[in-house]
Amino acid sequence: MENTNRSVFSIHGVTGMLIATVLLLSILTVLTIFSIKAQQEVANKPYTITNTQAIKTRDRDNSKLKVIEK
Repeated sequence: MENTNRSVFSIHGVTGMLIATVLLLSILTVLTIFSIKAQQEVANKPYTITNTQAIKTRDRDNSKLKVIEK
């Protein structure tokens, strides 16, 4: 049985490849923009450690020692 219904520009051909490429590039662009904005927001809010002597190795209470400056 011969396949006579082939097309280069069908959704399975060049057009499908271009749609997938544009979709992946747009997702990459959106995620890059979100990550840059998140990084800039965090960079503008430095923190200081209130008591350096109270820091313990592998202790969950260490996060309570930092203070975010405004």
